[in-house]
Amino acid sequence: MNRKKQIDDADFEIQFYEGVLRRVPGFIEALSVLGDLYTKNRLYRQGLRIDERLYQLKPKDPFVLYNLACSYSLLDERDKAFWAIKQAICYGYDDFRYLERDSDLNNLRDDERFMRYFSKIKNRKSCDQPPHLA
Repeated sequence: MNRKKQIDDADFEIQFYEGVLRRVPGFIEALSVLGDLYTKNRLYRQGLRIDERLYQLKPKDPFVLYNLACSYSLLDERDKAFWAIKQAICYGYDDFRYLERDSDLNNLRDDERFMRYFSKIKNRKSCDQPPHLA
């Protein structure tokens, strides 16, 4: 598939899901797909807005929190990314092998606080109380 066709397809999909969400703003599955489309197309600010909306709808969902951490990391907002990934782990995210190689988290993995936290937590199955956003 050529690059122009990929861009056209992505634009079509984005417009489709944006239209769905204009009619049904809280449609979680459409929000999830749209957030993923934005991120895959390097529209990181738009992806973050979607992830923040999902967080408002599902604040204890480990996958929503993981994606929120990814969005913050992609925008180099390390404090928020660190907070969100800690929340995700506390609420049950445990695919540490994927977390270690997910390029969306490269900025977070460059953070010493995260590396200390991650080395401590990856061998445990739970954590302390979920941290609160400052």
